[in-house]
Amino acid sequence: LGARKCNTVSPAFKPSQCRVYANWTLTCIYKSDEILLNQAVRQYARPSRKKQEFPSQLQDLHPSLLKHEYASVPLAQSVDDVVKKLLMLELASHSEKLSLKEEQLIAKVQRGENDRSSTEVKVAILTARIRNFQEHLHKHPKDKANKRWMLMAIDSRKKKLKFLRRTRYDSFKKVCQELGITYTFPPEYYRRVTRRWLAKKAFCNKVFQEVQKQKEEQREKQRSADPKGKEPTSSKEPQGTAA
Repeated sequence: LGARKCNTVSPAFKPSQCRVYANWTLTCIYKSDEILLNQAVRQYARPSRKKQEFPSQLQDLHPSLLKHEYASVPLAQSVDDVVKKLLMLELASHSEKLSLKEEQLIAKVQRGENDRSSTEVKVAILTARIRNFQEHLHKHPKDKANKRWMLMAIDSRKKKLKFLRRTRYDSFKKVCQELGITYTFPPEYYRRVTRRWLAKKAFCNKVFQEVQKQKEEQREKQRSADPKGKEPTSSKEPQGTAA
């Protein structure tokens, strides 16, 4: 039997070529790093926006005021200073301050001392809650749940103001003035304004103006065609005098 032929695979690069290729790759990497280091730094990050200060409705509440549940208690005025400090708004929670603010707004618009269910009182309570939601959402704009509750409260207050305006306009005017509410009328149409609708509206206005222009030209032609020196003739002829 003849000797078996062995298939030898020749290398793709010779040793000298491998050294040249390695030196070339190292040079390219060094140059690319140098290029990256020399490139100007691009500021892709958005600059931080400074939030405007939102005025809180609880700013006018003095820390020395008593809480709502202790304001009508006569013994709260004669207790020790340490105990009295616990009953003040200085150590009160946010909900306790909000309840006191609601009572202050209710006192401005209620009909009598025991009035707790009239439309004016409900509007005052909703106003205090809406302003509290607005202050919270200014700090936490991504809080969608509280935003939904705020929109529901706004719709409810708008409905009550509409009823109050239709039934008792004097009370409606007083409520808006005392609570600092600006009543805006609802839009006539609730449809969404699209580019197609705007283009169609502009085209209709243009056609209307052209038609009016043509009608005016026709009227001018008719006026110029009429005889100018015509005088109205009388049907009665003058009768002759008898000799």
